[in-house]
Amino acid sequence: MMNGNSNLTQPFGLMDGASGAFQQIHQEVNRQREITADDSLPLADRLEAYEDIIDSEVGDTAFIRARNIERETGLRQIFLKFEGGNPTGTQKDRVAFAQAMDALRRRFDTITVATCGNFGVAQALAASLAGIRCVIYIPGNYHTRRIREIESLGAEIVRVPGDYEGAVKASSEQAEKEEWYDANPGGSNTTMQLGAYGGISYEIYDELGDAPAAVAVPVSNGTTFAGVCRGFASLYRRGKTSRMPRMVAGSSFRKNPIVQAALKNKPTCEDLAPEKIRETRVNEPLINWHAIDGNIALKAIRDTNGWAGDASDKNLRLYSRLIREREGLDVLPASTAGLIALIENHKVNPLPNDRYVVVLTGRKS
Repeated sequence: MMNGNSNLTQPFGLMDGASGAFQQIHQEVNRQREITADDSLPLADRLEAYEDIIDSEVGDTAFIRARNIERETGLRQIFLKFEGGNPTGTQKDRVAFAQAMDALRRRFDTITVATCGNFGVAQALAASLAGIRCVIYIPGNYHTRRIREIESLGAEIVRVPGDYEGAVKASSEQAEKEEWYDANPGGSNTTMQLGAYGGISYEIYDELGDAPAAVAVPVSNGTTFAGVCRGFASLYRRGKTSRMPRMVAGSSFRKNPIVQAALKNKPTCEDLAPEKIRETRVNEPLINWHAIDGNIALKAIRDTNGWAGDASDKNLRLYSRLIREREGLDVLPASTAGLIALIENHKVNPLPNDRYVVVLTGRKS
């Protein structure tokens, strides 16, 4: 049975500062949430209500041609897929809501995940709307203002000593012990997580009618990147597209095992030395000494004849400002790592006139 830990006493608006027509949408979302969280109702009714929330609020994000960036960089037909339009401002909402839906369907009363910020907010929101208790594990020495957002959504926070990888281990172990739903990457939900991110590929296909020449995506654990590739692979196998796009990975300079393995032509990802990784406010969403889905992402690069590239904090900030000033999108600097990998390669090995898509994974708040 669900415990209904979802702050239902307060109306919930998914977009900060929304007004006018959005108010009607939010009222409908609140009505659907009340149905979803009511464990006295038939499960089928609750699932239908939650699916309505997902359909109305998650995905179907902005897709624009970046003509001004094209003029700045000399590469034609660059399209931006901006995931910042999701409820909590990143692509993480796609997998968080998919997992909350699965937890609801399987009648779990608690969902848990480890996070350094963005995934925690997404999972807390998704669980809140489903009426499911949410327990978020955070590395003990990590501080972010998104913790207040997580708490405001009714989630419980558990701080554990060590780094993110240690928090994942603690969260997963507690999930197994308490029979909670384990929403962490790298576990039994990997296929579902990749499928959720595959939705980005389907939306790109809907806009272009075919696969682009390349798709550039920032990488951390590699799950989003691998999911986008898998989505295009599904489209190609079903004859929907004429080709597979080349997959382009971008991350923080020398701070991600996927990019390092690709650049050094290693057969698999190798863990980096944690003590050599310096975390900053800019690179935090990208860095990892251990990429949980790294080998899946690395295979995606190799199988599509793609490439990978590093980005300094300076360039991440520079491209974030460029996108804001030229295209009017306020993007998280780390989200531009894929674009940087695409453009820097073009400078050395000019790319042919074709269509190129850049996934911008988050908005700057």
